[in-house]
This record gives sequence, C-alpha cells and structure tokens, in this order.
Amino acid sequence: MYYRERPPPPAAPAALFFHRTKGFLVQFFEQIAKELSIAPGQAKAVAELLDEGATIPFIARYRKEAHGSLDEVAVAAVRDRLTQLRELEARRQAVLASLAERELLTDELRASVMAAETMTALEDVYLPYRPKRRTRATMAREKGLEPLALALLEQAANLLPEQAAKPFVDAEKGVESVEVALAGARDIIAEIASEHAAARASMREYFARKAVAASSVAKGKEEEGAKFRDYFDWQENAAKAAGHRLLAMLRGEAEGILTLRFLPEAEPAQALFRGVFVKNSSPAGQQVREAVDDGYKRLLAPSLETELRATLRKKAESEAIAVFARNLRQLLLASPLGQKRVLAIDPGFRTGCKIVCLDAQGTLLHHDLIHILSEGQRKDAGEKVRKLAADYGAEAIAIGNGTAGRETETLVRSLHLSLPVLVVSESGASVYSASETARREFPDLDLTVRGAVSIGRRLMDPLAELVKIDPKAIGVGQYQHDVDQTDLKKSLDDVVESCVNAVGVEVNTASMELLTHVSGLGPALAKSVVTYREANGPFAQRKDLKKVPRLGPKAFEQAAGFLRIHGGANPLDASAVHPESYGIVKAMAADLGCSVPDLLANAEMRRRIKPEAYVTETVGLPTLRDILAELEKPGRDPREAFEAFAFAEDVTRIEDLEAGMRLPGIVTNVTNFGAFVDIGVHQDGLVHISQLADSFVSDPHTVVTVQQQVSVTVLEVDAARKRISLSMRKNPDAAPARGQARDQTRDQARDQAREPNAARTQPVRENRPRPKTENRPRADNRQDRQKPEQGHRPFQDMLAKFGKR
Repeated sequence: MYYRERPPPPAAPAALFFHRTKGFLVQFFEQIAKELSIAPGQAKAVAELLDEGATIPFIARYRKEAHGSLDEVAVAAVRDRLTQLRELEARRQAVLASLAERELLTDELRASVMAAETMTALEDVYLPYRPKRRTRATMAREKGLEPLALALLEQAANLLPEQAAKPFVDAEKGVESVEVALAGARDIIAEIASEHAAARASMREYFARKAVAASSVAKGKEEEGAKFRDYFDWQENAAKAAGHRLLAMLRGEAEGILTLRFLPEAEPAQALFRGVFVKNSSPAGQQVREAVDDGYKRLLAPSLETELRATLRKKAESEAIAVFARNLRQLLLASPLGQKRVLAIDPGFRTGCKIVCLDAQGTLLHHDLIHILSEGQRKDAGEKVRKLAADYGAEAIAIGNGTAGRETETLVRSLHLSLPVLVVSESGASVYSASETARREFPDLDLTVRGAVSIGRRLMDPLAELVKIDPKAIGVGQYQHDVDQTDLKKSLDDVVESCVNAVGVEVNTASMELLTHVSGLGPALAKSVVTYREANGPFAQRKDLKKVPRLGPKAFEQAAGFLRIHGGANPLDASAVHPESYGIVKAMAADLGCSVPDLLANAEMRRRIKPEAYVTETVGLPTLRDILAELEKPGRDPREAFEAFAFAEDVTRIEDLEAGMRLPGIVTNVTNFGAFVDIGVHQDGLVHISQLADSFVSDPHTVVTVQQQVSVTVLEVDAARKRISLSMRKNPDAAPARGQARDQTRDQARDQAREPNAARTQPVRENRPRPKTENRPRADNRQDRQKPEQGHRPFQDMLAKFGKR
C-alpha cells in the first residue's frame, strides 16, 4: 500500500518494550551489548552504577567485578549510547502521545512506532502524521482531490485521468479545470511518495552510497575566497570524503565562498524512486510518474540532502573531536620534571624577559625583569640569571617558546650553568594569565609575570598546570572551531577527568582547578576542600576528608581512591588502594604476621600472598590483583620518565634550514593527514602521512604521538611564506609505500590550511633537559645527499596553505 505508511514491521512483544529495571528499558541492554560486543549484564551494571552517581573513572577502577572489567572507553561508550537510547525512548513516547491525542493511533501504527530502532526510523514512521504547515498537497486535499489521487495511484489500465478528474472540477473550491484537478492530485501523490517510510529508507541508503559532495565558488567570490581555491570546482563521493575535507568545504560555505551540494546523479536516483510507485505505462501511470518525479525533486531530494549533510557533518565532527581528545590526552600525560626548584623565563624583546623563581611546590618566591636587545643588556641579563639561579637554588631553567625564546635560550646556555635548560610551550599561558584563577592567586602581579609562573609550573607538572586552561586554548585540535562545541566540551572534559584520576592528586597541595576534575568532587566540593585545608592545615589521612562541609559519603566513595596523602598517618593513603579495601590489606598483613608498613616494604612477603584466599561475594580477583599491584609501587605515576631533548644548536631560524638536513624535533600536533613537528625555528614543519614511515600508514596516530621525540629530514623550505616540509622516512627520496595514497597531499591536507591551530608560528613544544654542550646534536647538512627529485617534491599545493592565517 502506498498511502500514509509502510506495512508495519513485526511488532516486538509488548513486555519487551515496557519491562523496566530501575528506570531502564530492558531492550536497552540487549541493544547496547550487541553494538559494543559486550554482555547485556555488563551494560546493565554500568547503567545502574551511572544512575547511582558513579563516575567513569570510579566505575572502571573500583567496580570491575560488577561490569566484568570494562575499561573507561567501554564504560563511556555505554553511557553515551544509553543517553541516545533514552532520547529515542522519550521521543517515541512523545510521538505516541501526539498520535493518541489526535485519535490517529491504530494498533498497526503503534507497532510501527514501537519497532523503530533509530531516531530516523521513528521520524519516518511519524512523518505522514506530524502536524505540518500548509503544503500544496494539503491544499489539494482541502479541495477534495485526495480520492482522485488514490485512484490514480492504483494505475488501473482502463483508467483515463481526464475522465476521472471531471467530477472533481468545482470552481467554488478553486478547481477550475481538469488540468487543475490533476495537478492537485499529483501534488498529493508527490507528498505520499516522499513520505513513504520504506521508500525514504531505501533512498536514504542510496544517497549514503551514491551522493556526490560537489563544491563550487560563489559568483564574485574568487578573489576573496582564494584560500578555498582548491574547492572552487570539486567533486567526490560523499561517503568517501575525508572528514577534515568536508569540514573545510563546510567552512567555505559558511563564509559565503562556496556552494556545497550532496546529491547523487539525478536520473538513476529518480529511476530507483520511481520504480517503487510506477506500476505501468498506462495513462494513470504517466500521471503517477510525473508526480513521483516532482516529489523526488521538490520534496524528497532536498530532505534527504539535508539529512545526509547533517550525518556527514556529525561524522566529520566526531572524527575531529576524537583527534583533539587523543592529542589532548597525550599532552596532559606528558612527562613531568617533578618537584624541583625552577627558574622560569617568559621571553620578550621590547618588553623584556620576565623571570620568576619557584620552589619545589611551584610557589612564587621572586620575580624580576631582564632585557636582551643590546650586548650590554645581554651581559647584565646573564649575570642576573646566574645570581638568581644561585640565590634560589634553581634545579632547572624553563624558557617559554614564544618570541625571543631561542635567543633567550642561547643567552642562558652561554652561562654554562650546571642546570638543565628547557624550552617549554607557551600555548595557552596568556589565557591562564588573564583568567580568574590567575587573578585569584596573583592579584597584584602583571599578566606577564603570571605567564612566567605558568611556564615554570608546566615544566614541573604539565597536568596540574594545563587543567587551569580551557583545553581549546592549548592548540592541539583539528577544526576545533567548526565542530559542535557542546560535544567537544563533553569529550575534552572526559579526557581531563580521565587523565587527572589516572595520575592521582595530592590532596594537600593540589589547586582547586585540579581537584575539580577528581572523581566525585566538581567545582563546589573542590573549593570546600581547599577552604577546609587552608583553615585546618593539611589532611593527615583520607578519612579526614569526611570532615569537609558537604562532602558526603557518596562523594567520599567516588573521590577517595584518587586522592593521595603522602607522609600521612596511613601509608595506604598514598596509594590507589581504595579505603573500602583497607581491611583486605590489613587481613593480608595479619595472615603474614606483619604490619601494613612492613608488607609495603617487603617484596618477599608480598610474593607469598595468594589473592584467591581473599575473594568474597563483592571482591574478586580483578580488584585483588589491582591491590597487589599498588602494594608493589604505591601511588605510582603512569606518566613516562622525563627524558633529555635538544634542538640542533645551529638551527634557530627558518632561514637556517636547508633541504636534506636531518634534525631532532618534537611532535606538537597529530592530525588525520600527518603530524606537525617543532624543530626549533618558531614554525612547525609538516610530516605528511606519506612521509611518516617507510611502510603504509593509514592512521598517523598509530605512528606518532604528541610530545614524541623524532628525527626528521627537511624536504622543502619556503622561508618567505614560513612553510616547511619534513619526512620521518629513512629514505625520503624513495617512492611511497605501495598502497599509500599519493594524492593525499592534495586531497587530505590542503584544507587544513583553514585550521589556524594546525600549524602555529608559536608551536606547542615541551622540551626535555639537554645533554651537556659537547654532546648536543648539530644539524646534519649531508651536503652529498641529493635533494628530493621534482616528482617527489612534497606538498607544494598543501604547504602553501599552512602558516599564519
């Protein structure tokens, strides 16, 4: 049948839809389990824990027995899918209520509504019945032409449309002629066809496979939109278009430069749609054909194009957000220098270099100013740095990587102090300097001094300092300004929470911003913890946290395992062992005839523990193994050990670069088309995906990570436009690995030029202690090596898009 709705699919048993467990529809668990390849019981356990107020880090770490040891990624996936299914169920109930209120809800229609497994399928079922504005079809129905339309749809061989239309001619109703009657009937047929649920589903799938993403330049915008010139006349299969390329075209459209369409070839699409409704070539069939073609062009195609556009955008945004989240995690978990006294410098030419001296806890002890423009100024500056380092017992020197960074580094190194000199990323430091957090901590200090403090603290503990800054200001995202900001914030908040709780937080020294991200706390309780600590002194043991106002049993349960108290009354308070498991550790020690401190200190005793002996109904082997691992290294930091790194000392400007040089570098950003690397010249270079390795690379994230130390070969330099092409391959001149897309240079990376954070003139870098001067690497000019052949000169088109916007 063609009218109103498709034949309803088999209805699921009513009990399935209305059997609830603690507010959940039971089929949720079955569906989530199937989609995520987990057991329904695991999905149910996670759902119930989430509804009880548990956080993802707590569930993944301390409730493994309940959900079968799912990791944080799986727990978050259950949460997100559960949210979507609840939204679907809420919409389903709203649809049922609307249909019932208008007395349209038949048993068949109810079954179709209940059987819809996606929001799209549900809206398809509801589409013919939803209240709508006056359309050509509704006006035709008001003129009494619906019976004529239904008669034509039957396409009887002996039906003559003109004869059938004559009884419907009525001037008073606005049907002045047979032609007007047939036109109205065709409008009704067009709407029926475009709202036919099964036909829409079929055509939606066809659009997904066959639609072409086609962009063209808007008239008169050629000069203004030069940065989008690669998309002035661009076509590719929409399903195969890279996400970042779609975002580039969508940005061009939003700026009024491009016109972007997502449509399949018209005639094959119309033929497919036509085949659902046109039965024969009879006169009535010809009327139906004309109506269906009109319905496709005027109603269905625009609707499905809008849907496809939204679907493709969502997919592209999800990919971009995932890239940002992955890079952010790597940056937050960068190796910390640790609790050492630091002299930090925020470099500058005109306004001078701001110097701060910090103790091992990051407390500001002194601040000063030096200038380095003239020879005399540099001499005085050097003596001041030498004196401050000695007076405050500096154990490391941190220098910001912004303007005058390399010049300041050269000056400090010329002093030959027996201290590691490190160049630290300034990205986001200015945001922190002007923030409420910085004003609260340093109300009387200049913004630049606050920035220098942030640089020094970022060296000591990147995680503790970076949580004070909006992640979007750190600059490791891909098209971060073009994606859904709510989804982006949610994803980045998840990453920050995950990293903070993975490392653990020293409750007696942590800032309010760091405590905010601890499981179960949040801004209000974090402020209460800091206020209580300031009024009553350091916490002696974890259970003292219960004295903090408004920090109740649930918050304590969620937070305690992630908070550390080193040097407190209970040695377990410095570990990730949850207070609820202290009794188990005491039982282990008692069974061995020793104290808990003795157990922590004696590896031989720990090896004698049989975890199976301590299994209970609520505590299983996963938790027991975690406890034993913590007893081996209480409060261990999951971050990698700090490593030395040095840029080539004789390469400080882009003008110093030559093709063929082999240089050390730090990965600052990883995208879907390659990686950006800081080589110490105030401009990141690009290693395209085809130059990341000698073998085929489909995902750059499997090869490099943010903050990774790498060795790169300079392929091409455009100093005037600040564009650098690099390679990590052992033999950059060789042809790309078989299967490596050679046109990725043009197709995948060109549009990243539109992303201001993709390549920065102030790159994110966090350098490590350098070896002594005599061991420092120098640029390998390799004069005897050939320059890359013209055929492999990489990325002229692409590199032309990078640099300052």
